[in-house]
Amino acid sequence: MNPFDGVADKDREAAIEYRDAEFVVIRPGRYVRCAVTGAKIPLEALKYWNVDRQEAYASPEAAMAGFGYKPKP
Repeated sequence: MNPFDGVADKDREAAIEYRDAEFVVIRPGRYVRCAVTGAKIPLEALKYWNVDRQEAYASPEAAMAGFGYKPKP
């Protein structure tokens, strides 16, 4: 399934099921939201997510925060 199939509205949020090393599009759309920053992540740029929490992250830093990592000062 193409993640963009049937998407008339080009600014529609997708519903995703995150799996190990892949994700499945449940509802087609153009983007998902970062669980940490709230930023829109285009599906073609989605690289970071948490399978257990079913959350997407916009950057490595957001992913580390989402996984609960706090850098030492």
